[in-house]
Amino acid sequence: MKRTRAQIKAEIMKRFEAEVDQLLNWQEKANQPNLTQFEDEVLTARKEISIEMMKAMLQGEATGTPIEAPVCPKCGKAMEDKGKRRQVIETRVGTIQIERTYYACPDCGEGIFPPG
Repeated sequence: MKRTRAQIKAEIMKRFEAEVDQLLNWQEKANQPNLTQFEDEVLTARKEISIEMMKAMLQGEATGTPIEAPVCPKCGKAMEDKGKRRQVIETRVGTIQIERTYYACPDCGEGIFPPG
């Protein structure tokens, strides 16, 4: 089921607040940090927030299965739904892990995460 805008926003805001708290905690403990140290901390926080936003938005999309099972790219047989599995995806904002439907061929064993 697709999550609502409010649910996705609440998840993103919770993560954003946690990152801001970490940043402020760092600032309180830092002993006269210089500009480069501030930049490093802010850039690290920005990356973490970006990754969490990407995950929240991707997982907010509808999670229905395709109407037809995908065809095995190796042998051409219909593949079977094997349920949700964790997938690591490299994005421009960083590496994320999400749950996606995984399909496997009953004949040759080839497995895929279909697009979408």
